Amino acid sequence: MTILIKLADLELSGKTVLIREDYNVPISGSEISSDIRIRATLPTLTQVLEAGAKIILVSHLGRPIAGEYDETFSLAPVAKSLSDFLKINVPLIRNWTNGIDMADHQIVLCENVRFEKGEIKNNDVLARKMGRLCQVYVNDAFATAHRAQASTYGVAKYAAVSAAGPLLINELKVLTKTLRNPKTPLVAIVGGAKVSSKLILLETLLEKVDQLIVGGGIVNTFLKAAGYEVGKSLYEAELVETASMLMKQAKTNGCQIPLPIDVICGKAFNKNTIAVTKHISNIETDDIIMDIGPETSKQLSELIAKANTIVWNGPLGVFEFNNFSQGTENLANSIAESNAYSIAGGGDTIAAISKFNVEDKISYISTGGGAFLEFLEGKKLPAIEILEEAARAWRAMERAREL
Repeated sequence: MTILIKLADLELSGKTVLIREDYNVPISGSEISSDIRIRATLPTLTQVLEAGAKIILVSHLGRPIAGEYDETFSLAPVAKSLSDFLKINVPLIRNWTNGIDMADHQIVLCENVRFEKGEIKNNDVLARKMGRLCQVYVNDAFATAHRAQASTYGVAKYAAVSAAGPLLINELKVLTKTLRNPKTPLVAIVGGAKVSSKLILLETLLEKVDQLIVGGGIVNTFLKAAGYEVGKSLYEAELVETASMLMKQAKTNGCQIPLPIDVICGKAFNKNTIAVTKHISNIETDDIIMDIGPETSKQLSELIAKANTIVWNGPLGVFEFNNFSQGTENLANSIAESNAYSIAGGGDTIAAISKFNVEDKISYISTGGGAFLEFLEGKKLPAIEILEEAARAWRAMERAREL
């Protein structure tokens, strides 16, 4: 396990703690449609408040233009949600980088950090300003750990103490344990639009899993590689040969990649197109594959029922359209009903979990999207590396004081 400074290592009473959380939640109008990420942070906030510290919260939301305020990307709905959950006022501070008067507040939420020029490019001046706001910096946002930005990386170089939050540490523990020593059979589900975006993940998983279920646009490239017609479906022609090689490698490794035996198609990519179930060998040139069919769902449910560990990243179809949501819903219910230890992560996956009301039946829901993927791929996460550096420096100073 990575060596990091934990909250339990620190005396927090009377200190101001800047916590980087991930409140990049889906918002429609002014309403938050899924508060999973907000609720996941509550134990951290409660722990710090009960330790007698004051909290400055920092997060991003969406992709606004740097340096410009845009109400569409305001964290105001998050501030309201936090106030409701914590039952204390959590004011939203719009101008915060040059200092915050905490005299009358236990906890504040800074406005979207991506409104600040230099956040994404890890600007040194902005990182220093953040470091001066606090006595302790805590990164609790595993979902942003793959980004070296001012609020996830730079600030850790300048804060007096830089620690890892409980949510981040727990994510690391769960994912590390699951991947290093999984109880087999291990089944991985990888959905999404493109093979290219998850190629490294697919290659990595082939070395670890017993069954690799691919879905979404990814499966179309595999179907093409297996010699099937995919019509007007999304697929990557330049990666058909790669998909063929992956299937050969899977066979060599003793890993199964079960391809659909039936699919649900439409003639146009919209929610009103007529859904037609077809055997995979009957796809026409103007068909668009948008979901797996009922026989395939049954087949996958049987595989999942035999699993002891499940890793899920990505839907199997266009679940946002009700006519094409059944495959992902059946998958979600199969995982929920399984006795396996299940981990799910990624924005679309979390949205599907919320839509099909299986949140309390998934063993662990990772708040990470890109970070979840990169961890599964075996990549180093910059935000974790800088916390490791900070931990080594802090422990060296602590040892020196004891001499």
